[in-house]
Amino acid sequence: MSDAPVTEAPAEQPAKPRRLAPVISLVVAAVLGALFWVLASSASGPTDESGVIESPLLGRPAPALRSTTLDEEPFDLARRKGSWVVLNFFNSTCAPCRAEHPALVEFTEQQASFGDEGAELYTVLQYLDDVNNVKAFFLNRGGDWPIVRDDDGTINVAFGVAQVPETFIINPNGEVVVRWAGQIDANTLSQLVQQQRDLFGAT
Repeated sequence: MSDAPVTEAPAEQPAKPRRLAPVISLVVAAVLGALFWVLASSASGPTDESGVIESPLLGRPAPALRSTTLDEEPFDLARRKGSWVVLNFFNSTCAPCRAEHPALVEFTEQQASFGDEGAELYTVLQYLDDVNNVKAFFLNRGGDWPIVRDDDGTINVAFGVAQVPETFIINPNGEVVVRWAGQIDANTLSQLVQQQRDLFGAT
C-alpha cells in the first residue's frame, strides 16, 4: 500500500510595507495644485488683452475680505456695504500695474467730485509682494487710498486672481458686478462704475 502524496502548503507572502500611501498623497496634492493653477490662470484671461471677463462671482456677494492695510488699520470689506467699492489687485514689480497707476490716481480724483457718493478704491497686494517696495512706489507715484495686505494669498485665491492687474467693482449690496482683467484707464473705470450705478438705480 503506497503512501498518499504530500501536498505542500503555499508559502505565505510577506506583508508589503505601507510606504506607498504618503507618496500617493503627495502626487495627488501636486496634481490638484497644478490643476488649480491652470484653472486660475485661465480664468484671468490672456496677459496681452484687457477687458471685462466672466467670473463665477458676478452677481454674488463678494468673498469675505478681512485684513489690515499697510498703515496697520483693520479692513473688512463687509463693513463697506452701502458704498461703491473698487478693488484693484496689484504687484509693485508688475509692469502693467505700474503703468496703470496714474489712471487710478485720476480715477480717485474723478470720484472725489461725487463726495460721499463716489466709489472707494482699495489696492489689494498680490501674495509675497515686498511691502517696502510698495510703500516706496506709492510715495514716489502718489495715491493715498488704502492698500490691503494679503500675506497668505487667501484673498487673491478667493477672488480667483492669478495674474495682475485685475479690478473688481462691488455694488452697495456687497455684490461683485464687474471683473476687469488687465490694465484699465480712468475714463473706462469711471464709465463702468456709472453703468452699474444706473443699473443699480433701476432695480
